[in-house]
Amino acid sequence: MSISWYPGHMHKASKELVKLMRSVDAVIEVLDARAPQASCNPLLSDIRKQLPCIKILNKADLAEAQTTDAWQDHFNTLKQTICLTSGSNKLVDKSQLIDAAERLLARDKPANMAKFELAIIGIPNVGKSTLLNILADRKLARTGNEPAVTRSQQRIKLADNKYLVDTPGMMWPKLEDQAGAYKLAMLGSIRNTAVSADDIAWFAAELLLSEFRDRLVHRYDLAGSVQAPQQLLEQVAEIRGCLTKGGKVDFNKASEALLNDMRSGKLGQLSLERPPV
Repeated sequence: MSISWYPGHMHKASKELVKLMRSVDAVIEVLDARAPQASCNPLLSDIRKQLPCIKILNKADLAEAQTTDAWQDHFNTLKQTICLTSGSNKLVDKSQLIDAAERLLARDKPANMAKFELAIIGIPNVGKSTLLNILADRKLARTGNEPAVTRSQQRIKLADNKYLVDTPGMMWPKLEDQAGAYKLAMLGSIRNTAVSADDIAWFAAELLLSEFRDRLVHRYDLAGSVQAPQQLLEQVAEIRGCLTKGGKVDFNKASEALLNDMRSGKLGQLSLERPPV
């Protein structure tokens, strides 16, 4: 099944973001550390043009540390870019963000160091709103496990003459990389209304069996004979009690159980992509 998800409010948000880019000095792009490439919106890259960029690999506690370090090194080699990491075990803080912005602006716009405005951008459900609440030292943005919670821009003060504008999570109109789109659906950045949990879980099962079998063995006591997605989902159903009254496998519940285990970190730290060599 081909995934396509671009709600109407995102089209409006993209036009508002184009206007915003004329007044900000740099952008903060929040990525999911488990899939930095798939969660990098090419539309946002086009909109920000040549503005300096702070990339934040968020949810780093759910990704493999060594792979996240490699992604950070990769992004730090890009022009006008500084990459930071953040996770529940070590959250990026306001001073780190301000320092990164000042270092970026000092390279090309030294006059803007004392006074600047940043825009925070990213696709849905990468943790932008949670990050905003941390930087504001209070709850300003609604958060949740469903993508596209934030629907409008909001501005906060970081320090004297230093401001941050939050923007809604945005996808792009045509998801040409369907493997990347399925990874985003696995991570919860695309609503389940755009593609069924069963379809996402089948893709996830194939990927997990191929690349993270040891995690499945540990979580579900997976037997060596289990090689196919259907067999994995049947095992998940047995372990997690996802059965009908007649004792048959409820594949929808088993699919949701597998996805929830992966998204919450119960399968361990997972990195679904590696940086370019």
